[in-house]
Amino acid sequence: MDRIHSRLTALAGIICLGSLAAAAQADPAGKWRVEFGSHADNDGTLTLRVAPEGGTPVDVETKITAKSGAGKVAKAVSDSLKVSLGEGYHVETDDGEDVVIMREGKTPKFEVTLAGSTLTGLVVKIEKE
Repeated sequence: MDRIHSRLTALAGIICLGSLAAAAQADPAGKWRVEFGSHADNDGTLTLRVAPEGGTPVDVETKITAKSGAGKVAKAVSDSLKVSLGEGYHVETDDGEDVVIMREGKTPKFEVTLAGSTLTGLVVKIEKE
């Protein structure tokens, strides 16, 4: 009986790992929106990772000062992305508190993820469009 229980437990673990691996697979798109809410409680950094399909990911770090609201953060992140990504991407702010990243020309589809943050209080939501 213990042997059967051990095998079932191992099988359940394998199924869970397979589900996690499937969920972690890339889902690139040609346009992404990064929405900011609230404000930064402290000085810190926010790092977004832009990973083109079949290419090398680019980590874009932006320094944010304490008490920066969503609009100020969106402007700072937009400026950092424009400098770091260069040609092949169009970056703009939208609604004052969002950053939209779009591919241009033959640039491959890409993913955007939050690679790191030392900020508290700031809400960050990333979604493809």
